[in-house]
Amino acid sequence: MEMKGNNGQGPNYGGGYQPATNPGPGYPDPGYPPMNQPAPGYQPPAMPGPYGYAQPAPGGFQGPPGNPNYGPYGGGPPVQNQPMVSGGLSPAWMPAPPPDPNCPPGLEYLCQIDQLLVHQQVELLEALIGYESNNKYEIKNSMGQRVYFAAEQNDCCTRNFCGAARSFAMTIVDNSGREVVRIIRPYRCSACCFPCCLQKLEVQAPPGNVVGYVKQKWHPCLPKFVIQNEREEDILKLHGPCIPCRCCSDVNFELKSLDEESVVGRISKQWSGAVKEIFTDADNFGVQFPMDLDVKIKAVILGACFLIDFMFFEKSGNDN
Repeated sequence: MEMKGNNGQGPNYGGGYQPATNPGPGYPDPGYPPMNQPAPGYQPPAMPGPYGYAQPAPGGFQGPPGNPNYGPYGGGPPVQNQPMVSGGLSPAWMPAPPPDPNCPPGLEYLCQIDQLLVHQQVELLEALIGYESNNKYEIKNSMGQRVYFAAEQNDCCTRNFCGAARSFAMTIVDNSGREVVRIIRPYRCSACCFPCCLQKLEVQAPPGNVVGYVKQKWHPCLPKFVIQNEREEDILKLHGPCIPCRCCSDVNFELKSLDEESVVGRISKQWSGAVKEIFTDADNFGVQFPMDLDVKIKAVILGACFLIDFMFFEKSGNDN
């Protein structure tokens, strides 16, 4: 006797029968991979970054053709082994401008700016025991980007026995480490009673090619200088206050025209705070000049900033 079901129909009734779409517990859904196994082509979610934003998976981004190392945002490859300074990463360098055949190599940076910030680095050994070390300076633009780095080249005996009146050679390098400016100061007396042996600074850009001079002019009580070109022709005058050392305020040295009728810029020694001023000789300066001034003269004015620092604000080893 044949058994019938499904309302009397045979077991093959309704060909193409599909199983239930909601199987019982413990059974995987039809058409899905087994549990704990990702589907083909599945990518795990990005790991959260340190600020809550997702970080891309390694190798997940591809650069444009011909630049496989570039990231997805069109920028260059990341900077590796970026130097550290106290408080974090060192400031970014100013982007290198295109070469200018009418400009000494390395001075193209000065074509785009009308002011510089000069920050002397604090030397721990010098601050603690008074041992005079070579001065180092960061030279930045108004946006805080580093334009140059300057370092004094001197020997131990000259630094510690000749004090602030010492001769020196200052090398200034750009972001590629290329020396673009060299400043040479011979040993000379700055006292007003010796007018025949006043200060003179020579600026070379590039090294070996003289672009100008800074010369001290005799005056019984005022610091006066003249900015000259490579032919020792006067271009600008630089005058300081009668007392160049002031407490809790900036000290301004004004750049003036040759007739002294107009002020075209200044070199300012900026007040750095009581602690830094008392216990160190690390100074901060601001240098302002006309935007359209010859870049060679701008380099000479930068050299005048270093001369002013040594003459009026550099402490000898006995003063620290």
